Amino acid sequence: MAAVSRRTKRNPRRAPGPRHKRSARRAESTIPVTPGVLEVVLATRNPGKVREFLELMRDLPIQVYSLDAFPQIGQLKEEGITYTENAISKAATVARLTRRLTVADDSGIEIDALDGKPGAQSARFLGDGASDKARNARILRLLHNVSAEHRTARYRAIVAVAHPDGETRTFEGTCEGRIATAPRGAGGFGYDPVFMVPAYGKTMAQLPLPVKNRVSHRARAFAAARPYLKTLATGRGSPERES
Repeated sequence: MAAVSRRTKRNPRRAPGPRHKRSARRAESTIPVTPGVLEVVLATRNPGKVREFLELMRDLPIQVYSLDAFPQIGQLKEEGITYTENAISKAATVARLTRRLTVADDSGIEIDALDGKPGAQSARFLGDGASDKARNARILRLLHNVSAEHRTARYRAIVAVAHPDGETRTFEGTCEGRIATAPRGAGGFGYDPVFMVPAYGKTMAQLPLPVKNRVSHRARAFAAARPYLKTLATGRGSPERES
């Protein structure tokens, strides 16, 4: 069953720098390997993403590590202009440093009234230091005079699965919705409080986790990657299509 692990020994004084790669491999050596279990690094320190991934992979024989297990790995750069470029860059970098299969994602919200923006720049909208609350407030101000029928939007996510040898596969998921007129809900993260899911009449932040894991863009991208990860975890020859 999928489980998350943390590194058992840390050295908080070490900062990322030129010895970045060597330090990450030292971190790798402190984590015991479980026979018969596929080790997967989820290239994030976001607990919300970790919860989503674990929920979707809970019955697979995989051991999941977040980047909290590798403190020597600093902030991953997102310098691409597309979701795919950013997801592949993050997954490939972490796979190379940790010598483990790595899953990374890049996602964003595309608002039709803003010509698809912020899109791949969603995480950097208003700057790297801006809070989710500030970003959501800005979106609502930009759409202040936009009618309900023109507040259409979608979440889009690309998940990249990278091997240490450089092989990479990508998977996509989307979720259609509308921008609310005010934030609602305390769950989720990012733009979830202002993203309405019409089928439920609630924002993504109001949905229970089991529901969110059926309809969210990231959940759908993770679900698309699941047959491939299952194949790797169970040693079967080709991915199965799951219902």
